[in-house]
Amino acid sequence: MADAAGPTFDKSKLPSRHVTEGPEHAPHRSFYYAMGLTEEQIHQPFVGVATCWNEAAPCNIALSRQAQAVKVGVGASGGTPREFTTITVTDGIAMGHEGMKSSLVSREVIADSVELTMRGHCYDALVGLAGCDKSLPGMMMVMLRLNVPSVFMYGGTILPGRFKGRDVTVVDVFEGVGQHAAGKMSDEDLHELECVACPGSGSCGGQFTANTMACVSEAIGLALPGSAGTPAPYESRDEYAKASGEAVMALLESNIRPRDIVTREALENAAKVVAATGGSTNAALHLPAMAHEAGIEFQLDDVARIFKETPYIADLKPAGRYVAKDLFDVGGVPIVIKTLLDEGLLEGDCLTVTGKTLAENHADLVFPKDQDVVRPASAPITPTGGVVGLKGSLAPDGAIVKVAGMESPVFEGPARCFDCEEDAFAAVIGDRIADGDVMVIRYEGPRGGPGMREMLSTTAALYGRGMGGKVALITDGRFSGGTRGFCVGHVGPEAAVGGPIALLRDGDIIRMDATAGTLDVALSDDELARRRKAWTPRKTDYQSGALWKYAQQVGPAHKGAVTHPGAAAETHTYADI
Repeated sequence: MADAAGPTFDKSKLPSRHVTEGPEHAPHRSFYYAMGLTEEQIHQPFVGVATCWNEAAPCNIALSRQAQAVKVGVGASGGTPREFTTITVTDGIAMGHEGMKSSLVSREVIADSVELTMRGHCYDALVGLAGCDKSLPGMMMVMLRLNVPSVFMYGGTILPGRFKGRDVTVVDVFEGVGQHAAGKMSDEDLHELECVACPGSGSCGGQFTANTMACVSEAIGLALPGSAGTPAPYESRDEYAKASGEAVMALLESNIRPRDIVTREALENAAKVVAATGGSTNAALHLPAMAHEAGIEFQLDDVARIFKETPYIADLKPAGRYVAKDLFDVGGVPIVIKTLLDEGLLEGDCLTVTGKTLAENHADLVFPKDQDVVRPASAPITPTGGVVGLKGSLAPDGAIVKVAGMESPVFEGPARCFDCEEDAFAAVIGDRIADGDVMVIRYEGPRGGPGMREMLSTTAALYGRGMGGKVALITDGRFSGGTRGFCVGHVGPEAAVGGPIALLRDGDIIRMDATAGTLDVALSDDELARRRKAWTPRKTDYQSGALWKYAQQVGPAHKGAVTHPGAAAETHTYADI
């Protein structure tokens, strides 16, 4: 049943029939009456409105307000919204200590917890709102896993802070720690910077992981066009939220599901937008994980190939000059998509949550010429993407590096090996790293960490000390979207399983070439084999709890660091129960 002016839904074909229809479900209905639902609302489709609202960080603080607008849109379109929340782990606060081991794990917990809530209560459709880095892919992953009609919405970017007449983000504070340690910033200036860098609600303001995955949500077709750009404090976001609630009901009526939208071509579109905007290397972890949920083989090699073929056009921090608010001011993600479409670089026939194709959504958009935040794809900043993949004797399964803003594509130097990030950070702050060194941080991979930590504290400290272009860093862990410089992550196989990175010793010569796409160590195969025979696995301190469970289940980074067999092993989808 639905409003007379709206669509009529056949509940006998929807999951919620298991809790609302027939005399045997009278006990279930009694719970809904207890929460104030009318008989009409009980017999309408149930739409889960899932948010990552919490008081952990500014990324999430505006999500509850936006969820209320989503619920208005659902209710006005003949649906019954059911709001619920899930966790987040906020990288900005987890960064630089053992809390970061929880970050990537939270992506799986978010997806799993939303799945369990939807399954347990038999909801028919989903609108998911997310802010922090891992919550965006986690929410999109569960949409693909459940395959019920779904719409994703980003909570919005933070506005830039102002410090000494310039725009700043939280990454400037991380780099300020290195400047302070080097005697280049006073106590007073560091305190002033930390007080002004994050002026309100919203996710970190550069083209870091949250904004990168927000761009992905539009490019891949799971979010309404333009919804990713509006800053979190702007109440105009609520109009996108209401429209997202309306859109999910239209999808339910037409039975358009996430796997109809997220095809291989759509994944390639998303990877191209990441490359074009100089986005976070974490996208090379999250896109394969999303593909896995849809039963599509799309791994690091595929992402790296696309990155290499795509022009870099958006002059955004950390490599460029502008913040996410500046991109919004000139037209947002749609103008990036528009110029890539105009140059034939995106597949325009991909379906989106509007019910129209990507090309149809952007057909009437005019690329703005009176701005320099985004270049036309015909006149890019550089002809290849801001992120590239590497392979070689040190990374047989691959690795990834952000090259946007990099001064030289080649780096060669002696290894300085560290078996955890804390030791590496202490060496930087303690002035024990020399120009030309290649810092190696290992046993920080998905299994070995466990949790595949990001290394922003260390990389930012290098930049703060003026060593950003003089020292390289490689790791089987990850880097923040705010990282810049010659920093290679996702090196695989990881050290915990005996990958070549585990066999390195101080002084081994490492060579990286971002143009050729290579990462090698100057050791013979025989020498590597000798060292491998002498190598023994390490045991972590995490022998119980969530991190232990994760370490037992998680797969390699080049396949997305996933923890279950994915859609390829399914015998049915939740949407068809």
